[in-house]
Amino acid sequence: MKGLYFQQTSSNEEITFVFQERENLPVTEDNFVKVQVKACALSQINTKLLAEMKMEKNFFPVGREIAGIVLDGILPLDSEDPGLCEILRVHEHYLVHKPEKVTWTEAAGTIRDGVRAYTALHYLSHLSPGKTVLIMDGASAFGTIAIQLAHHRGAKVISTACSLEDKQCLERLRPSLARVIDVTNGKVHLAESCLEETGGLGVDIVLDAGVRLYSKDDEPAEKLQLPHKHDIITLLGVGGHWVTTEENLQLDPPDSHCLFLKGATVAFLNDEVWNLSNVQQGKYLCLLKDVMEKLSAGIFRPQLDEPIPLYEAKVSMEVVQKNQERKKQVVQF
Repeated sequence: MKGLYFQQTSSNEEITFVFQERENLPVTEDNFVKVQVKACALSQINTKLLAEMKMEKNFFPVGREIAGIVLDGILPLDSEDPGLCEILRVHEHYLVHKPEKVTWTEAAGTIRDGVRAYTALHYLSHLSPGKTVLIMDGASAFGTIAIQLAHHRGAKVISTACSLEDKQCLERLRPSLARVIDVTNGKVHLAESCLEETGGLGVDIVLDAGVRLYSKDDEPAEKLQLPHKHDIITLLGVGGHWVTTEENLQLDPPDSHCLFLKGATVAFLNDEVWNLSNVQQGKYLCLLKDVMEKLSAGIFRPQLDEPIPLYEAKVSMEVVQKNQERKKQVVQF
């Protein structure tokens, strides 16, 4: 039985994906179960986090968001089994029941982004009805789920679009967004647009998709459409929450002073924290269950690409790792 793994070069830069034969491991430990995988979603692998956690291996398993018989869930970061194989072994504490009306691909394709959205909006920024939320890159697979959760909680949502196709996608969403800010050509000023929409008060919650730390001349090409950190601080309201995915965020003393005057907070979105400590296990299982219930109720409507067969997983994973996909990629068995 084959499974998909990734191998990193000695320079720790280039990643290659390979299929390897693996044995059918018997279930011997307590509380472990075998799962027949029906679908597995593909997500970018954070190789830097694996290195910092001393979890590097010659071959690391690929695919952690799975749906199958009888259960589904997110494999822990230290799982030895890839989700991209027909049978795997996993501890029952990382699994949650799939509602009957939810398909395998929907379950696998929503579970991770649902967890990220809950972590950002519920646990890190305490979203409540009436709040104004700015969700950057809302047409992405994660951004769409975050918008749907924010609307469900009664928030007013603003989002940004990085292309004409993304803008049209966001404008079709129901409930409608308060404003879609097109940042494609760089002529629209993000902070001014948000302050105009909020009557000068600023937004209560910002969920970014990365930020620029320096001038455009000093940033790589893939970051040129991102807002500068000063724009985020400017558009943030009093008592606001900035949830960032920028793991190397640097705040200068003037930045910190401005945040201090606003009584604002900065939180880092790392959804792996749920799997790094057993203390949060109860909350984590409740979170997984809630994501599945909202998917079953139609509150979450994921942006999924057409399911792909296992033999195409290697090529698709290379695209995902380069962050070149828009819709969620799911392998169907």
